[in-house]
Amino acid sequence: MPSIDQPSNTQNSRNGPDPILLTLFANRFMSVAEAMGRSLQQTSISTNIKERLDFSCALFAPDGDLVANAPFIPIHLGSMSFAVKYQMKLHGKNLKEGDVLMTNSPHAGGSHLPDITLITPVFDTNSKEIIFFTASRGHHADIGGILPGSMPPTSINIFEEGAEIMSFKIVDGGVFDQKGLVEYMVDKPSQYPGSSGCRNFRDVESDLKAQIAANHKGIQLIHAIVEDYGLKTVQEYMYHIRANAEKSVRNLLRDVAKRAGTNILTAVDYLDDGSPINLRVEINEADGSAVLDFAGTGSEVRGNLNAPISVVHSAVIYCMRSMLDLDIPLNAGCLVPLEIKIPPKSLLSPSRTAAVCGGNVLTSQRIVDVVLKAFHAAAASQGCTNNLTFGAGGKDKEGKSIAGWGYYETIAGGSGAGPNWHGTDGVHTHITNTRIGDVEILERRYPVMLHQFGLRHGSAGLGKWHGGEGVIRELEVLEPMQVSILSERRTRQPYGVDGGGPGALGRNTWIKQLREEDGDLDGQKEDCTREINIGGKATVWMGKGDRLLIETPGGGAWGEDPDAVHGKKGSATHVKAWEPRGSVAERAAAQAGF
Repeated sequence: MPSIDQPSNTQNSRNGPDPILLTLFANRFMSVAEAMGRSLQQTSISTNIKERLDFSCALFAPDGDLVANAPFIPIHLGSMSFAVKYQMKLHGKNLKEGDVLMTNSPHAGGSHLPDITLITPVFDTNSKEIIFFTASRGHHADIGGILPGSMPPTSINIFEEGAEIMSFKIVDGGVFDQKGLVEYMVDKPSQYPGSSGCRNFRDVESDLKAQIAANHKGIQLIHAIVEDYGLKTVQEYMYHIRANAEKSVRNLLRDVAKRAGTNILTAVDYLDDGSPINLRVEINEADGSAVLDFAGTGSEVRGNLNAPISVVHSAVIYCMRSMLDLDIPLNAGCLVPLEIKIPPKSLLSPSRTAAVCGGNVLTSQRIVDVVLKAFHAAAASQGCTNNLTFGAGGKDKEGKSIAGWGYYETIAGGSGAGPNWHGTDGVHTHITNTRIGDVEILERRYPVMLHQFGLRHGSAGLGKWHGGEGVIRELEVLEPMQVSILSERRTRQPYGVDGGGPGALGRNTWIKQLREEDGDLDGQKEDCTREINIGGKATVWMGKGDRLLIETPGGGAWGEDPDAVHGKKGSATHVKAWEPRGSVAERAAAQAGF
């Protein structure tokens, strides 16, 4: 396998990379990932991948480092390199053309189990050595587990969350292994008490084939680039792109220390259960490096808010890239100047069987808040993804598996303000750069009705620069089903900075129809509903006509506004939250886009 640790000793390398070629290759590599993403979206069939765009595609070097990506899901992109490197260690030189590897285990570089990664080696047509890897990661709406949607808010171990695959050669020499896929996705998960296998295997199988096709699209485009410029030049500029990102982060760290007047930065924030996430950053101004030490972070939790190590690195690399005021692709070079220390046995380094589905989507958001707080970059965003799942099927009372379906969505909230910009209303913040499905598709495909979906007025933090507003989303179920919510920021508000006010807490309310068979009416004929606060993490069996009202958190504000009356809804000063927001570039540190 060719080494790419150093560029070749050419005249161009001695004088530094040609800036025009550097930009050209950065965009060519990104265009490969973008084309892979378009292929995946067009050939997939699930709402989650085709409509919500909950997937990522990226290009990796022969050593497994991230080379380039399109602006997909940041939490995927930072951790996928761990998955590629893990598979390289397992399979080494035994890989051949036509092989595709499948994995989702958080202990093999995965994030949480619904995020399934497919990895395909790219071979040089002449030397037959691996010159790149293409990879795609998609969130599959149901891969088994104790509840439809495979995001159970009550899970306490990983076996309750669905199928776990350390490594599976889903395509071996060009032959698709459907029998093995059934074993991993249907048979094995159903062996655990209370869990079932994949409830809708046909959809998952189809989307996995779409990922295989997307990876193959990437291979074709890489070969076209190599044919145009030659392998030597392509790999040389692959190195230069990473070196450029490394240099940019080193300059950022020096600038942060200079502006802060100190090389020691600290921050702490807390999950809703009180678990602290503590960070101490020590910057070496001489070489532009830094040590990020999470010592003091809370221990592993019994629930599912534990975050795999790869997710922690994803959150950090996202923050570094977001704070750079440069148009460069997110890649492994962003992490070279950083040493990340994670305390063992903490919720950021959980044990082998710990539940992690909430750690990927919720704890990761809090890690971002803590990093940006330490760097004094932005106020807290909603700090949540408001994960809603519902569906049917699984195991009945006799333990028999029943085919069914699962639906999953994340819901937007308010983003945090910065030193010269307002937060944004109703957006998917930071590392969950997805969108929500269209209401027409939702109501056509699933037995639910959307009653309201809009901005949550008064939820933004008030200050010189206001936070973004959260949203309100209310759904009615049209047939009995299991409905689950996995959310944060229900007991601890998103913080403001420099005197700015905090964003409002989120809230989840079950509007339950009173029924005689439940003994609820008791002669009551009017107001035949109950409003029940179900908390941040809950699963309930809803009857026909029941509704779930989700109110998502707002973003924190930046700076004190002497004219603002914090927390006073409907005041004249609160109208300031509706002033035009800053540009995308100004909000770079608080947004999910790159």
